[in-house]
Amino acid sequence: MTIDTPPATRRSRLLPQLAKFGAVGAVGVVVNLAVFNLLLLTPMSASHGGALVATVIANAVAIATNYVGNRYWAFAKERRSNVAREGVEFLIVSICGLVIPVLCVYVSRVVLGFDSRLADNIANNVVGLALGTVFRFAFYRWWVFAPHRGGRDAATTTTEPVLTGATPLPGTPDGGLVRD
Repeated sequence: MTIDTPPATRRSRLLPQLAKFGAVGAVGVVVNLAVFNLLLLTPMSASHGGALVATVIANAVAIATNYVGNRYWAFAKERRSNVAREGVEFLIVSICGLVIPVLCVYVSRVVLGFDSRLADNIANNVVGLALGTVFRFAFYRWWVFAPHRGGRDAATTTTEPVLTGATPLPGTPDGGLVRD
């Protein structure tokens, strides 16, 4: 009595979602880079704390931008009608993802002693971004916008599961994006 989705179908759904997530993330990267580097042009760049504060502010602005893109485009079919709960979960994952580049900048500046703008950008926007992106995609996909969770918008519910041994209950999510 399970709903199975063939592996080829799951992959065909994953790739477009991953591409959309990447495009939304690219916009977030541009926003993050712009805000971060604008803040580094201020006197805040002179101290270790200034680079960390700039990292937090730039990431916070990018998180807000990415929420809109992920909710209404990348994960549009999985969004839930309870916007407040989804928003809080998105914020939790994003804040946890924000800790990653902050730690990278901290390690670069305090532990390794690199204090140039280039080192800050590499720590924040290369290493921190890569690690944070993997973390966020996984948790957005399997927790925040997971199709197995209830309360999805009626307009976004799909009815394409392939059944093995049972008929689905009304409103059953497709399960293909979660059980890869």
